[in-house]
Amino acid sequence: GYVAAQVLLAHGVRAVFTLPGGHVAPVLVGCKALGIRVVDVRHEATAAFAADATSRVTNTVGVAVVTAGPGISNTVTAVKNAQLAQSPMLLLAGAAPSLFRGKGSLQDIDQLAMLRPHCKWAVTVRTAAEIRPKLLQAFQIAQEGVPGPVFVEFLLDVLYPEALVRDGFGKALGKIRGLYGSALRGYVGWHFNRMFGGLGKINPAALPCPRSFSIPSAAPSQV
Repeated sequence: GYVAAQVLLAHGVRAVFTLPGGHVAPVLVGCKALGIRVVDVRHEATAAFAADATSRVTNTVGVAVVTAGPGISNTVTAVKNAQLAQSPMLLLAGAAPSLFRGKGSLQDIDQLAMLRPHCKWAVTVRTAAEIRPKLLQAFQIAQEGVPGPVFVEFLLDVLYPEALVRDGFGKALGKIRGLYGSALRGYVGWHFNRMFGGLGKINPAALPCPRSFSIPSAAPSQV
């Protein structure tokens, strides 16, 4: 979550709009730690509308952060409004843990299918090493050509500290005995090695630089 907040700060984001949830709590904690204002609203649509308004008023990319499932579905009207207004908005959301996707986990729905018709780009961050490059690409796509909203979802375990994730699964798996338990622990260990590996090897200087943009305004004679 802190890594995601670093990318937001580098792009001049000074506030994010949210209705908090456990799926995205690490992003909000990271934003607060870096001095990015976290504006808590009472409905996810309000968060997305506020991000859209921020884009229009400040000529920056407005950012909304919402939880998974109904948190995402509640933003659809506001995201569609941003698309029609050609407003460069970034919608961030959590998703079910990687090992529980498609297995009836809490608030586990196909969020990409829901948002793709209304966004320029919709993508899932599946590993910690993907956080920086995919967010940088999201900012670029939102601003280039015809501006518009972009959706990025993070698997739940990608956002939380590696030690915390491993400890949580380790306690549960430790109760499973025998060959099956050993095999399961081996697979989960390999899975998390792949998920969290490579984060420290990223060279930020080699990634695309933040882009500036301006929204065309009507001349005084046209108003």
